[in-house]
Amino acid sequence: MALKEQIQNDMKAALLGGDRFVGDTLRNLKAAILNEEVAQNKRDTGISDPEIEVIIAREVKKRNESIVLYEQNGRPELAEEERKEAAVLATYLPQQLSEDQIRELAKTVIEAMENVGPSVMGQVIGGVKAKAGTSADGATVARIVKELLNS
Repeated sequence: MALKEQIQNDMKAALLGGDRFVGDTLRNLKAAILNEEVAQNKRDTGISDPEIEVIIAREVKKRNESIVLYEQNGRPELAEEERKEAAVLATYLPQQLSEDQIRELAKTVIEAMENVGPSVMGQVIGGVKAKAGTSADGATVARIVKELLNS
């Protein structure tokens, strides 16, 4: 089953089952997918599962950024709401790589390069993200690459 169909079916099941929180979270995700389809002029054909995973990863990242802001401003109840939404959305992403797995990927990319130093950090991050896809958080990748290049 395509990811978009799965999200649609899960949204219906949640709403029919009385779980408005999950239903509304998935409805907002469907709206984000629709916005991307319209932006790419693919409303009739739809977008691929990997493209949908990128949208989901972006939505999870937004929630995680909001969590930090809410906690900094003394609003733990709003941070908890965002945390729950991020958890619902993350179930549609591939299994996330551990920091050790990301570190190994980064070492592989660095070893394949000739001139290694902090100036090529963007290229290394791009190489790791290309191999890892949505299974690695960009901020974690950047942090690990920075550690490796500065050590």
